[in-house]
Amino acid sequence: MKELVDRINQEFAVFKENATLQVEKGNKAAGARARKVSLELEKSLKEFRKVSIAASKK
Repeated sequence: MKELVDRINQEFAVFKENATLQVEKGNKAAGARARKVSLELEKSLKEFRKVSIAASKK
């Protein structure tokens, strides 16, 4: 589970960096990268939810 949380943190850092570039500097390519990583982040968060629920049932 620790690896999953680390992956989520890394994905969020990439999202934050690219979203900031889009908002502050109008970088369209960074916006595309932020959208792409947001989909990966969504999958990771869903996986975290499943793992967390399973761990709480033990």
